[in-house]
Amino acid sequence: MSFLSSFLGTVPGAVSQALIWAVMALGVHITYRVMNISDLTVDGSIATGGAVAVTLIRSGSNPVVAVVAASLSGAVAGLVTALLHTKARIPAILSGILTQLALYSVNLRIMAGRANQTVSVDRFPLVVSQRFVRVLSLRNPLFLLSLLVPAIIAALYCFYGTERGCGFRATGSNPAMARSQGINTESNIILALMLSNALVAASGALLAQYQGSADVNMGRGAIVIGLAAVVIGEGLLNRVFHNFALRMLAVVIGSIVYYLILQITLQMGLNTNDLKLISAAIVAASLAAPRVFDRGR
Repeated sequence: MSFLSSFLGTVPGAVSQALIWAVMALGVHITYRVMNISDLTVDGSIATGGAVAVTLIRSGSNPVVAVVAASLSGAVAGLVTALLHTKARIPAILSGILTQLALYSVNLRIMAGRANQTVSVDRFPLVVSQRFVRVLSLRNPLFLLSLLVPAIIAALYCFYGTERGCGFRATGSNPAMARSQGINTESNIILALMLSNALVAASGALLAQYQGSADVNMGRGAIVIGLAAVVIGEGLLNRVFHNFALRMLAVVIGSIVYYLILQITLQMGLNTNDLKLISAAIVAASLAAPRVFDRGR
């Protein structure tokens, strides 16, 4: 009984974090699923979003403006990766690694050479804060995030329904066929990487405000969480969700399930130092399960 009550007490915080990471996972979904590109810029751009947001908030900027600026910084990071891939002809995965590596130094410069910068909710107005995660008020991060995430899904769904959006999806599905239809696949890849990393950086900005600090290492392993959300959501709901908007919703649900699994494992007394190992195991199991299940039928 104590285990259950302890676990239930962690659920609001876990769901809040899951929704923040779901914004990042939707960005990963763009590259990994829609465009069929492995982009490792994520581990750097999420920290860039956090660094930009915290630095601007500490200088007196509005926290909403800080999130928008963080998104733009992520788009620039995605642009660098895209240009390395499309113009310099460097493989996408290596282009992402190069950008991610460079962003470590960039993030340190953004934060004036400090590896960590704090923003206390007592001193600065923040969009979200874990301080209010159990408070029944509009300051509870669950309220804003439960509106923001569906709004992002709706915006992406509307975009995918446009002529540019159809070309966007065609590029990821069959680049050769898309080019034969006169679609500029390079511009679509550039746009995809910019849009993806803009969402990732926005997630980083929200995460930094939620936890009250930004750290140059806060993005380490972020791609694993993003992939976990995508893969778990697909594994659980792909046979039920066929509409494209619902498949994006499945990514959000996958993020929530991932964080709840983490909370259960931590409540069982596992060492927090093993979180990365647990995360890798969850992703591996999620990737393998559908294939094992299909083979067994």
